[in-house]
Amino acid sequence: MMRRLLPTLAALVLGLAGLGVGLGYLHRIFTAEREDARATLQARREALEQYARASLGQALHEGLEGARAILQAAKADPLMAAPGLYLREKEEQLLPRLALFDTAGDAPAKERYVRLRAGTETAEEDEGPWRERLERMALVERALATKDRRATLLALRALLDHRARFLLASTRDLPSLLVVLEDVAARGDAVPDLMRALVRDGLLEGHGAGRMEGLQRLLLLKRSRLTREDFDFLRGRVTELSTRVGAPVADFEARSRELAASALPLPGDLPEPVLVRSGWYLEPVAEGDTRGMTLDLPGLMEGLTREMRERGLLEADGRVTLLGDAPVMALTSLPVVVESSTWARGEAALESRYRLKSLMLTLCAALALTIAALAFVAQHRKYRFLELKSDFVATVSHELRTPLASIRLLAETLEWRVAEGADAKDYPARIIREADALGFLVENLLSFNRIDKGRWVPKLAPVRLDELVSGLRRDLEASAPMPVELTADVDTRELNADAQLLRLLLANLARNACAYNERSPVRLHVATLPRGRVRFTDNGTGIPRAEWERVFGEFHRLSGQGGREVPGSGLGLALCRRIARLHGGALRVADSSPEGTTFELTLPEYPPGERNPA
Repeated sequence: MMRRLLPTLAALVLGLAGLGVGLGYLHRIFTAEREDARATLQARREALEQYARASLGQALHEGLEGARAILQAAKADPLMAAPGLYLREKEEQLLPRLALFDTAGDAPAKERYVRLRAGTETAEEDEGPWRERLERMALVERALATKDRRATLLALRALLDHRARFLLASTRDLPSLLVVLEDVAARGDAVPDLMRALVRDGLLEGHGAGRMEGLQRLLLLKRSRLTREDFDFLRGRVTELSTRVGAPVADFEARSRELAASALPLPGDLPEPVLVRSGWYLEPVAEGDTRGMTLDLPGLMEGLTREMRERGLLEADGRVTLLGDAPVMALTSLPVVVESSTWARGEAALESRYRLKSLMLTLCAALALTIAALAFVAQHRKYRFLELKSDFVATVSHELRTPLASIRLLAETLEWRVAEGADAKDYPARIIREADALGFLVENLLSFNRIDKGRWVPKLAPVRLDELVSGLRRDLEASAPMPVELTADVDTRELNADAQLLRLLLANLARNACAYNERSPVRLHVATLPRGRVRFTDNGTGIPRAEWERVFGEFHRLSGQGGREVPGSGLGLALCRRIARLHGGALRVADSSPEGTTFELTLPEYPPGERNPA
């Protein structure tokens, strides 16, 4: 075999020598280029990272500038939504809005509302503005009782004028105004626009004094003067009143629910714009104030990556990412990294140029070894195929010649005995048995060939296992060269199979059991299990565990007990497994020992109820 490989090995050696010469020239060229290429690659990468950093800063600044109007409006109007915006002035967080409730344990506003409703609220001697407020509330009540619309409006106007002149504590101002407006809405005939303005939109005060806020805005603005219990109570009453007078209430409820319990843990007194890894962009404004907005950092990086791809600065697999885990990052020194296969390919190319000689030598050596191995495997397979072919021809010739010689010998003996007048009654049976053995061998060969070539399409039909076992018993009684006891523990279940192929499968298992057996009689047992499983057990010499799977290979034969040669073609079990797989089933060795072997066959059962009653 080695002599046949010498030309291939010589060609490989010559190829390696040629490659070695070429590698020497390439090594000198790429060593000179290595440093220049690396510097160029690094400069391009730094330029792209600087572009990405500048583009990111510009996009964030423009986004925050676009939200400037919303920031200013939300700062002045507590009903305006400001999602994702941050504003800090004079070391106080204005957006997102904070609850800032009074931490006192009682609820003075709620209690005062109850007393006002009950008519038990009084004013002390030194509480002149509060006494005047109560008097004007009484005037409104009397006007409402007379159902005089003009008088009601005049009394209400007097109350509002007094409220504009005197600034009372929120725990008095809010409950008193709420009580009056509830009474007017419930019993009065006030102008609807006026009521909606007092509840929500507010009124412009006379003589340029400013603006009188509606109840909704006033409650949100004065929340720091109230306890949590007071705020929740008044919010519920204001919501009910707003609904009654037809004022929008959804944004008021939303702003009330959005109030945060504590300030965001964001840095203050920023010298420059920063990114907070928790998802904020912050910019310093005049006098130490800060504004900012939330951002989707991964989405932002993805958008920047997409933009650079569209501009042709990145390839399809390139990405822009942020390195490190710092919680706060200055925008001017963001750790932006541009990842691209270009860098990896460039660096890999530089490394390959630097080490090209050794790499090429390794590859060539590997290639030579691979070719040599493939050539050896190819030659080995060729010789193995020829050996198997020779063994198969020899085996089949021997198996065909043995029964033919027996038939001829028995026929000549029968002729001689008949001529001599001697008794020859058992010779015809022996001739028939040898002919059956020859026919079975030929049937195995033909069946294996048809199945192997895919020319046997099974004729599936309901097949009763007990009938197959009965047929196998009759065949063994007629053809077995030794006593055979076949027992069965099968029910009347039906398998969906080709009856001819199943008979051939069981016959091969039985003949194998007889061939590899030193006991008399040969005992066979067939049993059915759930889910279409059939177990075939014999009392033969057994199969070594290492051979359990190999025995199903083509032309694989085991030696008998004591190393004796067992007749056969080596196709029996291979044919059995192919028959099982042709039916969509399986065949395996379930157990084996010196006391015998158990094969397990799995086949689909015939579906109940599909048999034609006719």
